[in-house]
Amino acid sequence: MLPTTASKGRGAARSSLPLFGPYLRRIVKWQQMDIEYTFWQMVHLCTSPKVVYQHTKYHKQTKNQWARDDPAFVVILILFLVFATSAYCAAFGESASHAALTITSVVFFHFLFAGIVLSTLCWFLTNSYLREEPNSHVVEQRVEWLYAFDVHCNSFFPAFVILYVLQYFLSPLLVAHGFFPALLSNLLFVVAISYYHYLNFLGYDEQHSSCTRLVSSSSFLHL
Repeated sequence: MLPTTASKGRGAARSSLPLFGPYLRRIVKWQQMDIEYTFWQMVHLCTSPKVVYQHTKYHKQTKNQWARDDPAFVVILILFLVFATSAYCAAFGESASHAALTITSVVFFHFLFAGIVLSTLCWFLTNSYLREEPNSHVVEQRVEWLYAFDVHCNSFFPAFVILYVLQYFLSPLLVAHGFFPALLSNLLFVVAISYYHYLNFLGYDEQHSSCTRLVSSSSFLHL
């Protein structure tokens, strides 16, 4: 089944809007962020991602929404991106201006812009094509946009570990010429992209959601 929230008519398009206000306000309030739980999620996304989505179901039961109301995951992931990109720039001797441009590009384009586009696409597809039509006795259910963005963030973190952290420590080998460095470099990208796709699938999978059935949850494996 698909993770959804109840909505009716035009209100469905605006159902997730009230979530943005408190979410954005908490970005600058570190004392309200659950840092420990965020690190727990990050570790388990790399080792046992199904456990994370099981806790997402508990979150739905207690707070009546699938999306996180705590922006700590996004904030910490952005900080990790800044540190990792800075390390790359320092290792390859980039100038301060070029390093600043690279960091800005990674955070705002590679992560945020690409994430917003992919999340919106998945949100649109799930709400438009991957839900069973409700009958007259069932309240219409729709996927929260913030939940779609959470799924992207969850999927992005292991890819970050592979392509930003692991690849950094392997860079002395990867920059060498030859078949093996090229093979290993491509293999890292294949693993990262495949794992991202798998976690994206898990986010919408029947095992981790309720209320409205997917026409075919495996459709995400073919996107």
